[in-house]
Amino acid sequence: MNASFRILTASLLAASGLALAQPASAQQCDRSCLEGWVDSYLGALAKHDPAAVKLAKNVRFTANGQHLEVGDGLWRTFKARGRFTIVVPDVAAQQVAAIVTFAEDGPAGAGGALGVRLKIRNGRIVEIEQRETHDAEVLEMMDEAPARKAFSTPVPPAERMSRKDLARIADAYFTAIQKNDGKGFYPFADDCDRYTNGMHATNVPTPAGEKRPDPKTSTVLSNQWTCREAFESGLLHFVTRIRDRRIVAIDQQNGLVFAFAFFDHAAGDTRTFTIPDGRTVTGGPTTPFTWSIVEIFKITDGLIHEIQALELERPYGMQSGWSSWKDGMSDKVRDETGVPQG
Repeated sequence: MNASFRILTASLLAASGLALAQPASAQQCDRSCLEGWVDSYLGALAKHDPAAVKLAKNVRFTANGQHLEVGDGLWRTFKARGRFTIVVPDVAAQQVAAIVTFAEDGPAGAGGALGVRLKIRNGRIVEIEQRETHDAEVLEMMDEAPARKAFSTPVPPAERMSRKDLARIADAYFTAIQKNDGKGFYPFADDCDRYTNGMHATNVPTPAGEKRPDPKTSTVLSNQWTCREAFESGLLHFVTRIRDRRIVAIDQQNGLVFAFAFFDHAAGDTRTFTIPDGRTVTGGPTTPFTWSIVEIFKITDGLIHEIQALELERPYGMQSGWSSWKDGMSDKVRDETGVPQG
């Protein structure tokens, strides 16, 4: 169809109240389509060939906050995806985010884990944001961890929360860590469970012959505690700031929120603080550094039930490459899906 004929046809259809069908590349990508983009992208990485996936000419690519040419960095070493995958498709935003494991070049077992965001426009990827850890132990632990079926289980339609409320609960989690006075709003269900870099961070059974640490008297965090007990202990207070909080994908169907953030540890005098029972405690990192954080939350009934996280140790004050310096240092949450939160 030449341009003149197309314009004439469009005019005639408009006059008759009909619309000219858009090219398939311009149509909205549904859930399976967005999930397919993750497969296509990882497939191209494995081939070390950017031409193996549809990229916009001006595609923007960062890896661990650094702007790179597509084809550089992990594109040179990625061998295959691992067994672990959680995908968060956001149809309304035409964006998809995922946590996956991967094998790469090097000694046997080399690889790690990747948090990735892809933005799709007109049938092409226009933005790629990656946060990577190259750690064979993380690869092994995540691939061996129990399947987390809740992340792929739909929420009954009548019980689905609004985008605004899902984002609010995710941000409440970050605020609760930053403030961590033991008295905040801790949006956890009784069955809340958290895995970080493949490690079970909550509800770990007490080893035989040992006594479960009491969250009301202990001065050291324990992975045997529930999500709520860990927060109510006040022992997370050494996380001095949680900034550049970015909500990048929301999946109302499955009740998921995918977020990027940075957890700053200022060390020094911030290591000494008062916990809820009035005792003074000294703990946490002894030198300043920042966790680059990737989090997926499973939220239903206004509460967090499951958390899957990547924590990547980075230089203190690390920036994402997607925010202004001011926004990157702010602890205010930003919904970057571009969709009204109602």
